[in-house]
Amino acid sequence: MREDKQLLVLTHLSQLLDFVSGVGGFILPLVIWIIKKDEIVDMDRQGKEILNFRISMFIYILICIPLILLLGLGILGLIVIGFFYLIFPIVNAVRVSNGQEPNYPLTLKIIK
Repeated sequence: MREDKQLLVLTHLSQLLDFVSGVGGFILPLVIWIIKKDEIVDMDRQGKEILNFRISMFIYILICIPLILLLGLGILGLIVIGFFYLIFPIVNAVRVSNGQEPNYPLTLKIIK
């Protein structure tokens, strides 16, 4: 195994493709993780964290949709989730480039 911080950083930042393509922010990290998880140090662990974050946010979006009918609470939830989608990939890419551990809050551990 070899260390490749740049690829780890790019994997975190690749989530931002959702703002361009709609689904690329899930597919690209998934493909990178599948291909490189046994070759790059920490790719398996960080790839799982990224995918768990993405799946968790999708579940929260599904929960927010019916809540839109309940006093618009779902809209507030969708705004918060959009903020998470934008900020945490960038913050964690910077953390990884500085040798720190990434942290995605409110993430369900679906892929172990």
